[in-house]
Amino acid sequence: MAEETKASGASGQDQQKQSDFGKGDFSTILVGVGSLIDGAIDPVSKAIALALDSLTTVAKQVLEGVNSTLGGKK
Repeated sequence: MAEETKASGASGQDQQKQSDFGKGDFSTILVGVGSLIDGAIDPVSKAIALALDSLTTVAKQVLEGVNSTLGGKK
C-alpha cells in the first residue's frame, strides 16, 4: 500500500512538471518572437526614414528645376 502511494505521488509530480514545461515553452517562444520583431522594427524604421529623407531632397530639387525653367526666382 505504501508503494502504491509513492507511485501515484510520483506520477502526479511528473504530470505537473510536464504541464509546467509546456507553459514555459510557449512563453519562451512568445518572448523570442517579440524580440525578433523588436529587433527588426528599428532597422526598418531607420531605412524608411532615410528613404523619405532622400525622397524629400529629390522632390525639392525637381521643384527648384521646374521653378527655374518657368522663370521663377529662388
